[in-house]
Amino acid sequence: MLTTQNVILLRGENPRSRGKNGLLYDLQRIRMEKRSYSALMDYFGFNTEKYLKVQKEAIEQRLDKFSGRLYLEFGGKLLWDYHASRTLPGYDANAKLTLLKSLERNLEIIYCISAKQLSNGKIRGDFGFDYGESTIQALEDLDSFGLPVSAVVINRFEGENEAVILENRLKRKGVPVYRRFEIEGYPNNLDCIFGSQGYDKDQYINVKKKLVVVWGAGPGSGKLSTCLGQVYHDVKRKINSGYAKFETFPVWNLPLEHPVNIAYEAATADLGDFNVIDPFHLKTYGKIAVNYNRDVEAFPIIKEIFAKILQENNFSRSYASPTDMGFNMLREGINNDAIVQGAAKREIVFYHFRYKEEYKKGLVDEETLNRMNAIMEKVGIEEEYLKPVTVARKARQQARKTKGKGEKGIYCGAAIQLADNRLVYGKNSPLLHAEASVVLNAVKYLAQISDRTDLISKSVIKEVNQLKKQMNEVSHSLNCTEALLALAVSGQTNPLAKKAQKYLGKLRGCFMHTTHLPSSADQSTFRKLGLWISTDGIVEKIRK
Repeated sequence: MLTTQNVILLRGENPRSRGKNGLLYDLQRIRMEKRSYSALMDYFGFNTEKYLKVQKEAIEQRLDKFSGRLYLEFGGKLLWDYHASRTLPGYDANAKLTLLKSLERNLEIIYCISAKQLSNGKIRGDFGFDYGESTIQALEDLDSFGLPVSAVVINRFEGENEAVILENRLKRKGVPVYRRFEIEGYPNNLDCIFGSQGYDKDQYINVKKKLVVVWGAGPGSGKLSTCLGQVYHDVKRKINSGYAKFETFPVWNLPLEHPVNIAYEAATADLGDFNVIDPFHLKTYGKIAVNYNRDVEAFPIIKEIFAKILQENNFSRSYASPTDMGFNMLREGINNDAIVQGAAKREIVFYHFRYKEEYKKGLVDEETLNRMNAIMEKVGIEEEYLKPVTVARKARQQARKTKGKGEKGIYCGAAIQLADNRLVYGKNSPLLHAEASVVLNAVKYLAQISDRTDLISKSVIKEVNQLKKQMNEVSHSLNCTEALLALAVSGQTNPLAKKAQKYLGKLRGCFMHTTHLPSSADQSTFRKLGLWISTDGIVEKIRK
């Protein structure tokens, strides 16, 4: 039985409850008294435990259909799937890892990456580093969890220098690396695919287990081609293997226009993916199922490939639709659709801001922004649907009118929406960046420390300000990283500072918005804190 706790819902601002640094209190609170575990899952919206149970059963049932191996294309992120955890409150970001651990006696993993994505410097947004580093990190993580990767496949290889560098790094770590080459006319040119310049040119990966999970750095990493190439080579070795696909999104048995499915379109707007009704499923079964454009477009080719290489009794040949290829049980874990819809809409706005920043960096094109605008319009939401956005912008406006705020004519605002839905904001000053201010305000609120209490003495902050001035830094105020270091030092003599530090972990999973582009050091700190950052990306140069 749960202990009594308060869940506070944002209803509006109470002007009388503002502190001097801008803690924002709401008006209504509801109580959760003696709630059961299932009721708590309703509050979160998604039940990971329930989902994993039915998902494991579905995989085992499919595995039983094959006398040889099953190559299971694993879509999305296997580790740290933050898109799923933000979209489905209550979803464990490592749910797929837990799923595979429950199957580990029967499986091994092949990891795919595209040489083209390596060469164009594609970034994994949740972590802020490129696909090469993402690959290294993924292998280390899987190994630490007891699921080592059997092989890494570099797909679409045409001599890219970045791919060669990654290959060398992996080999020196003892990781087997295979090259698979660009196939002219793929996937439509079957004569080439099954010829000396197609799958026959690729090295065979000598896997041993019955279930082979084929995962990759991201969409377009060549997972499907790797699966089909392995099936092709198995058949030549008289192993009756098959193929199936495991995708988290889109959810085939949720409506096409459900925010969860539209959030998937937002997450892949840079690829131009979009959801469709599966026409093959509708024609064969008379039932509506949601899939996405690339799977629907590829299905006739996949069917033709299966017909050419598989035995007649192979279960993969029975697939009548792209939906048949998969077994997505995600809907079974949704307990509260209203909560999930709201979270999915927030995720759409979150990606809207992410793409705006990536556009400025030259990582996505204008068409991506146009797609996102169309998605936002389709769902009927604007930037302000993400609650901290409005509050951060208001904080910036207030900073202009508040004596002692701003730094050398630059005024910034930041806001965090906490887990209980309360909003906390901060403004910049000659002492602190807005991001540093809001994080300190947040932990004060969480630790129930008066807003009027200085966790870091002004004398300490001014000493750091002076040091930054001596180092000829443009901004002398403390960014968030520097403020947290000062907080840690202050904890040696200030019990409240030490208490506040313990609540930094409570910021994990919270949304934060800033009006100005955070420093690279702060962006790294926010990732470590688990804060989800959106920004207006304003850049103003402070004059020396």
